[in-house]
Amino acid sequence: MDIITSHINADFDALASAIAARKLYPDAVIVFPGSLEKRVRNFIGVFKPIEIKKFKDIPLEKVKRLIIVDTKHPDRIGQFKALLSKPGIKVHIYDHHPVNIDDIKGEVQIIDNVGAVSTIFTEIIQKKKILLTPVEATILCLGIYEETGSLIFASTTPRDLMAAAYLLKRGANLNIVSEFLKEEMSKEEVALLNELVQSLKEIVVHDVRINIGRGTMEGFGDVSHLAHKIMDMEDMDALVILIGMADKILIVARSKVPELNVSQVLAEFGGGGHPAAASATIKDVPFEIAEEKLIESLKKNIRPMKVARDVMTTPVMVISWDSTIKEAEDMMTRYGVNVLPVVKEDSYKGILAREVVEKALFHGFGKSKCIDFTTTDAVTVTPETHVSEVEKSMIEQNQRFVAVMEDDRIIGAITRTDILRALYEDFLRKSRLSSKRPVTGETFPGFGRSISGILRETLPSDLYEFLIMAGEVADELRFGAYLVGGCVRDILRRQENLDIDIVVEGDGIAFAKRLGEKIGAKVTVHQRFGTAIVKKDAFKLDVATARTEFYESPAALPKVETSSIKKDLYRRDFTINTLAVKLNKRDFGLLIDFFGGQRDLKEKAIRVLHNLSFVEDPTRAFRAIRFSERFGFKLTKHTENLIKLAIRMNIFDKLSGTRLYDDMELIFRETNPVRTLKRLGDYSLLKVIHPRLAFSTELESLLQSVHDTISWFELLFLNEEYDKGMLYIMTLLYQLNKPERETALSRLSVPFQLRDKILNGLYKTDEILKQLKPESPVEIYHLLTGRDIEAVLFSMALTQENEKKKAISNFLLELRNTKPVIKGEDLKNLGISPGPLYSRIFREVLNEKLMKRLNKKEEEIEFVKGLVNSLK
Repeated sequence: MDIITSHINADFDALASAIAARKLYPDAVIVFPGSLEKRVRNFIGVFKPIEIKKFKDIPLEKVKRLIIVDTKHPDRIGQFKALLSKPGIKVHIYDHHPVNIDDIKGEVQIIDNVGAVSTIFTEIIQKKKILLTPVEATILCLGIYEETGSLIFASTTPRDLMAAAYLLKRGANLNIVSEFLKEEMSKEEVALLNELVQSLKEIVVHDVRINIGRGTMEGFGDVSHLAHKIMDMEDMDALVILIGMADKILIVARSKVPELNVSQVLAEFGGGGHPAAASATIKDVPFEIAEEKLIESLKKNIRPMKVARDVMTTPVMVISWDSTIKEAEDMMTRYGVNVLPVVKEDSYKGILAREVVEKALFHGFGKSKCIDFTTTDAVTVTPETHVSEVEKSMIEQNQRFVAVMEDDRIIGAITRTDILRALYEDFLRKSRLSSKRPVTGETFPGFGRSISGILRETLPSDLYEFLIMAGEVADELRFGAYLVGGCVRDILRRQENLDIDIVVEGDGIAFAKRLGEKIGAKVTVHQRFGTAIVKKDAFKLDVATARTEFYESPAALPKVETSSIKKDLYRRDFTINTLAVKLNKRDFGLLIDFFGGQRDLKEKAIRVLHNLSFVEDPTRAFRAIRFSERFGFKLTKHTENLIKLAIRMNIFDKLSGTRLYDDMELIFRETNPVRTLKRLGDYSLLKVIHPRLAFSTELESLLQSVHDTISWFELLFLNEEYDKGMLYIMTLLYQLNKPERETALSRLSVPFQLRDKILNGLYKTDEILKQLKPESPVEIYHLLTGRDIEAVLFSMALTQENEKKKAISNFLLELRNTKPVIKGEDLKNLGISPGPLYSRIFREVLNEKLMKRLNKKEEEIEFVKGLVNSLK
């Protein structure tokens, strides 16, 4: 016998999941271990969707398989718990609650972070193409809508929305859903609500405000909606209500803040649920003792709000006590900082501010030592100092920079910007949680929001586990580890990008080696650059130490030094590429956005980080247009103005050809080159390659023809390698004369072998089109055979004569694969002695085959006999 069961006091999600499970296990019997919620009982009474057995009618000795839905905690399945220790019992689990150490372990486990188990079953049913009746679709819809608060709870995921949409297509009736989910309060519930509100008392643990309420009721009913009403009525971070019912107490908890996971709190009472919503039932315990234990559990499980370690920048740029004031000014300008901590043999001595440095220089003290002008009594804090205390000190002391100390060493720094950001994160969190709109469904979550769920949905499961392990390794080494770059950008855009980059605040190479040991991966180290590659199976992680950079002159390669994650992100090209996700266990999935990257993703804007961006690295101008075309984004007006300024300043003259060529290759590979090259022409950036290059109607027509030819060739799926970049460079240079082509290729620093291939291809193309005779397959074959594939394709794109296009197409599709069937051994058998005659025979046979006059080997042999006789 197979049994499908769920948790005590089953709700619509439990009922819907059990009925859906029956579709997968048609011989199973549905049995609930205890009572059902009142409105669930009402629904069953009206619609009678399926037969539900009572526990007393089940012969437990016959049960061979237990299918558990919407829970995996042994204490929540009632008397079925006894079956778990029975030998030979197979357990299948379908759940959406967080994993805990005490959970039931199943032979089959499908556990997903979605809003409702009904969503999981809907996806399985859709994938297996199992038919649903309108009533079944409505029940599943009830499960999703109830569990997600009609799709507005923070636990709602995009998958829940998609599942609900599918169910509506299958006939789900929202009028019925609305009717059974409406929360009209009875007189008894109004009285209980009033009792709970009147009894509320607030406790504060680590700045988290928790309200605790007590009440009593007769019988047993659903009170979760009362908890939601109180949360809506009162300003609080969390709520716990204790409801006395005869010989037991029902505890219902709700949390709005990530610092408090109520599921962990109530797990100590045998309950469970989600981080934001949980419940438990305890027996034979007085209110006072239950409340006392509850408060102890809250104090134990609430993690502190932000401390100095959470917001500080590390590592910190410092200056030696005996450096000169002039050296301090140079350092401040080079790294863009306004305060430098002063150290003596790693021992912190104080801080030196820019205004002090400027005044000292004004008065002629440029050669004086930094220690002479150091503020030695500036406020310092420890890593565990609460952020509110740091904020208070900075305001009262009018101090914009606070050193974070361990013993007498500086390990981090907090600036006013860091404090403002921490305050803003808290404001965003509270405003989001007080809002009625869904949070998880936002395209771009706010700063400080965890996107671990999005990571889990977007990345392959093995890769997601690697990232979790990376965070654990970082914790072991006391480093900060961050997922950065295009991967984060594309995850927020819901696009797959497995180009994984991890930045480490600490020793990136040591981190990579430890991670490699932990996951059994190969590690390749680049000591000079402080980088490493961790590779396992199909996945590769690029690891780098957090760095900052400065440019000694415009367009030069940057000088790179170790720094913090904030400085590391600041050196990137555009705001959309400055997003990071923290991997350390405590804050795993925390989205970090120092520079407005989410705003620009949402607004589809390409924006540089600072006004000297194109001066320092002119290739960013080409990159800006590449990203713009690749993503369908627009350059901001200011970014456009900075590109034009860089052109007027002749900054691109200093740009190395190699870097320019690399960016052009990416343009050809990642975008529609026709549109992108037109954009480059609009900004006069093609003239960077050669002064005579401009985007004309002739060039546009030829580029489109090349683009169409490439598309046609790739659709043949011949798996033949060719150089797409070479084709587009040939197109760009076609209108130039030979000396100009050579100048342009030198400007791009094209490798010599490729340079000769391009010049030869351009020369040969004109020759091919002049000599090509479409009516003669033989001449087509001998003219094109042995040519570079790029030259053949360019010829096809260049000609405007359809007959010649067809001729080249015929060569690529058919003619070039034509070969004689007969071999040298066949000629020997005909009595023909090996020698120069063989070449002539094979050529004549090939020509006949090209003319389609020979189709079989026998026909080739007869032709050879005749040919040999005619030569005698």
